[in-house]
Amino acid sequence: MVFWLLVSGAGAAIYGTAAAAAKGAQTQQSSLIDAVLVTDISNSMNTSDKDKVGNEAMKMFIDMLSARGDKVGIVGYTDKVQREKALLEIKSPQDKQDLKDFIDGLDRGPYTDIAVGVEEAVKVLQNGAEPGHEPMIVLLADGNNDLNKKAGQSQSESDQKLGEAVKEAKTAGIPIYTIGLNADGKLNKAPLEDLANQTGAKSFSTSSADDLPQILSEIFASHLKLKIVPIKSMTGTGSFQEVTVNVPNASVLEANISIMSSKPIVAELVNPSGGKVGIPSKAVLLSKSKSYSLIKLLTPVEGDWKLRVKGAAKDKIDINLIFNYDLKLEMDQIASKSYNPGDEVKIGAYLTSNGQKLPNDELYKTMNAVLIVKDIDSGDTKQIKLNSTGDRFEGKFSFSKAHDYELKVRAEDKSFYRESAPVKLSAKGNAGGKAAGTTGPKAGEEKPFPWLVVAGSAIALAVIAAVAYFIASAVKKANLGFVGQIVIEIRDENTNEKSFPQYKKLTAFKGKFNLHQLLQLAPELKETEKIVFTPAKGDRITLRNASDAPIEKSGRVIDAAAGLELKSGDRVSLSLQHIDKTIFIEYLV
Repeated sequence: MVFWLLVSGAGAAIYGTAAAAAKGAQTQQSSLIDAVLVTDISNSMNTSDKDKVGNEAMKMFIDMLSARGDKVGIVGYTDKVQREKALLEIKSPQDKQDLKDFIDGLDRGPYTDIAVGVEEAVKVLQNGAEPGHEPMIVLLADGNNDLNKKAGQSQSESDQKLGEAVKEAKTAGIPIYTIGLNADGKLNKAPLEDLANQTGAKSFSTSSADDLPQILSEIFASHLKLKIVPIKSMTGTGSFQEVTVNVPNASVLEANISIMSSKPIVAELVNPSGGKVGIPSKAVLLSKSKSYSLIKLLTPVEGDWKLRVKGAAKDKIDINLIFNYDLKLEMDQIASKSYNPGDEVKIGAYLTSNGQKLPNDELYKTMNAVLIVKDIDSGDTKQIKLNSTGDRFEGKFSFSKAHDYELKVRAEDKSFYRESAPVKLSAKGNAGGKAAGTTGPKAGEEKPFPWLVVAGSAIALAVIAAVAYFIASAVKKANLGFVGQIVIEIRDENTNEKSFPQYKKLTAFKGKFNLHQLLQLAPELKETEKIVFTPAKGDRITLRNASDAPIEKSGRVIDAAAGLELKSGDRVSLSLQHIDKTIFIEYLV
């Protein structure tokens, strides 16, 4: 049995009272979603997802959305649109139930054309998306086309249609998240990864449809800048077992407890005051499917809640948290956009809720903030730690070169992060000083032939040429791109429990990146900053280890200080020294 706890500003399809639904409307987050779920319903999915777990995952995704205000559309395709539901605004529990009933009614048929599904999803959003909402497409497929030759369809025509649809999505700012199903080993990852890359989204792949609910949870979290935080795992005993669910502050809007199981479970809830809370009740909503239950707490009070779960004996229970807040991160306006090398600029940022500055200094105390500086000319990126002053983050940045820069602030705690809008600044304002004056020969004097000047100039030109060569080489190296993805799993050495695989695309990086960036800058994993990756020839990457954590490959400790080249399929592990966790890394192309 797999069990997730999701604390979120997004809601659930609810079986509860009208009063509870109304209360849910009052706590609705300001960042609403317009989502189209696109699923391949061709006969090939009979082996890729024979138990239709994908349907259950899509229904759970719907349940995680806001109680009111979000809009959802559904496209089921083969080589044509078999069934479609236009964007439906969620106004009541029944609206969510109607969407889930529609999913249950999807039948499978012959042939497949991915372009058909993507093209229709883009049209659905173009015709029905709300201004100010966050649009997104989630595509579930095995990546393979099976065109009907009798209908005169060709692969080139399909590719052209798909390219046009992706271009429109990119122009409209619609990310296309893709999930590749590989149960039969026939997954065609390339087109799915390309769809996601071109639209600034993420691509996932799995050989087990059972992973789909977790992947969709990651997509949900990624789209809303949230983080899944694992907590204590357990194995069912047939009796109640208790875990603590900490609601960290009053800014949490809703808490969703998602319980995945093929067998019935029983759950009980106790609030921080020690009182037992009914499921469902006025402030607790409940929705069910054949493979999961979702409990939704509305505006939960701050403190430690006790969740008691009775699961079937020997069933594994994994618990994860997703917190969501109605928060945005704003950076102070910078008056000037033009500077010189050596100039310094003050940086300030603060959180807002419903357009108002957040006065909650307790939340600032639990967060870490950094200024992310990208040198646009060289492609280098660095981070500068910002300090919390109680109700804002502050710091400074000094321009070191006559380059153009992009600055943004990222603030995070263990459960969520926010990033400010990027700002572009230039340090090329008055680059280059005046030449110093010189004194020439006196009148009537013959100018000596400048042997020393000529010789010095020749040496200087040689030096300049050498420096230019090395600079060009360095710039070229710094702009080398990456291919493929890294799969990360983290094992807690105290409980021996391992996290779900995290699939991290590398195509957004240039020159180099470190493992800490892939781990979303988690403070407790800071030592991974010294695990650095650079591109290598032949679609490979090089890992360099300057940390104290030993690197193991095939059961042997490897000295990776000078570099360890990884090809597709290579797997290594590192045992962290400052926290009892082991990180497993697999490189895939």
